[in-house]
Amino acid sequence: MQILLLVFALIAFVTGYVLASFQLMVLIYAGGVVLTSLVTIPNWPFFNRHPLKWLDPIEAENHPKPPPAEKVTSKKKPVKK
Repeated sequence: MQILLLVFALIAFVTGYVLASFQLMVLIYAGGVVLTSLVTIPNWPFFNRHPLKWLDPIEAENHPKPPPAEKVTSKKKPVKK
């Protein structure tokens, strides 16, 4: 999604700059946003070829949580006077 938006933004900017048309630049970018939305928002079947297997909530309760990380204090040498 981010790559498509970046490509359309670059195309829109270059076209708008060369033709000196802000309106055309905005229209090209808006078309790119619509096209990107059509590609990424629907739940297309090819996105679900290799679904992730999530841990069941009941199993998650059985596994202990890791202890919280301790705060690391700075190890500065004492200043000699």
